Amino acid sequence: MTLAAIHSEVDARLDRVRDALAREITGNGDACLTCSFQAEDVLLARLALEFDAGIPVLFLDTGYHFRETYEYRDRIAREWRLNLINLLPEKTVAEQEAEHGLLYRSGPDQCCRLRKVEPLFKAVANFRVWITGLRREQARSRAALEESALFGLPGGKQVLKLAPLASWTTRDVWYACERLAIPLLPLYDRGYSSIGCEPCTTLPLDPDDPRSGRWAGRKVECGIHIQAAPAR
Repeated sequence: MTLAAIHSEVDARLDRVRDALAREITGNGDACLTCSFQAEDVLLARLALEFDAGIPVLFLDTGYHFRETYEYRDRIAREWRLNLINLLPEKTVAEQEAEHGLLYRSGPDQCCRLRKVEPLFKAVANFRVWITGLRREQARSRAALEESALFGLPGGKQVLKLAPLASWTTRDVWYACERLAIPLLPLYDRGYSSIGCEPCTTLPLDPDDPRSGRWAGRKVECGIHIQAAPAR
């Protein structure tokens, strides 16, 4: 495929994503975008800014991220003038470790619940639309991902979860970021393919599974993309 053909294909994909975003981003403050500052999330943030320069960009600040992630987050937030909202857990890292020890080792599900799931669900409940960079190719657990679907939160509220990159491949994402001159998180240059908290992220154990370097293979999801249990 020629470079011109690649650019044409990428532009067509980007236009379809823009169409999906345009239908749901009203500028009334009822849509938010979650961003881990991995490639697909940053690409989606860049496109969302075209429709609402002040769209809330939610970042789960667990306190355990790589130094490079924090530096990159701050750089993009500054250069793009993001309306960045850092979501913090109820307890600091020091407080949690004093009470539970290294919970990411002894109870990773509980650690993710305290530092990711609960802060995010609480924040997302304030919006009508939740935009995410999830893709089906990322993991087997995401194979049935829909581009648009209602998502149930604790307490019973439903938000529209929009995943306009659902059908995209990693190749598509990288071509699009190159096309839009988006700088990427430097950790990719070190071989990481899926990047979360530093203690729970390694280089991929399986080259065919981009998330195989997460949680040392003990699990594949942190829990934020799993429907909450119905309220009793």
